[in-house]
Amino acid sequence: MNKIIIAVDGYSSSGKSTMARQLAQRIGYVYVDSGAMYRAVTLYALRHGMATPGKGVDVERLVNALPDIKIGFSVTPDGGQHTLLNGEDVENEIRGMEVSGLVSPVAVIPAVRHALVAMQQAYGRDKGIVMDGRDIGTTVFPDAEMKVFVEASPEVRARRRVLELQEKGAEVDYDSVLANIRERDHIDTTREESPLRMAGDAVLLNNDNMTREEQMEWLINLFNERARNN
Repeated sequence: MNKIIIAVDGYSSSGKSTMARQLAQRIGYVYVDSGAMYRAVTLYALRHGMATPGKGVDVERLVNALPDIKIGFSVTPDGGQHTLLNGEDVENEIRGMEVSGLVSPVAVIPAVRHALVAMQQAYGRDKGIVMDGRDIGTTVFPDAEMKVFVEASPEVRARRRVLELQEKGAEVDYDSVLANIRERDHIDTTREESPLRMAGDAVLLNNDNMTREEQMEWLINLFNERARNN
């Protein structure tokens, strides 16, 4: 079968990163978490006083700093993937609530999106890639052979996010997480630059009531169909 590009888009905390990573492992493709790239930029902004909770983002300073921000990925022995910011492993730090609260305002900045989209497109030059995010099937890879749009209710996503953070030892409040998810949904779907939307040729996956095993079976079946036909 020919190698293809797989674009997985959807709402925050819908489980798309986990399923995309596991799919890539199953089929021997490269996995790229585009959301982690925006989180890494947000962390850089926080560390350098360009973003402040409750006060927003200093857009001009952050845009000027973009050439100094290098983002990469490393693969762990168990097949997982960690995000590197200028060579530093920041995987745990970018998943915290402080970054979560500012990543959407950072991601709406056109210059940030343009810079990261160029990086993402370079990753997919040779195909054989699974990438997840908000605008992969609509902006980054509009010609991707397989597009999946993942959705789940805000309440289900908030419960999953709380469990994920608690497993990492963080103390989190369900209502705060739910409010953050709803705010991010609003920002992601209403931003002027590459808003979150389902591509016309994407396949919808609502995983409110699906197990990870059921999701993987669904994805593998769709992959086999698309890879055979391209």
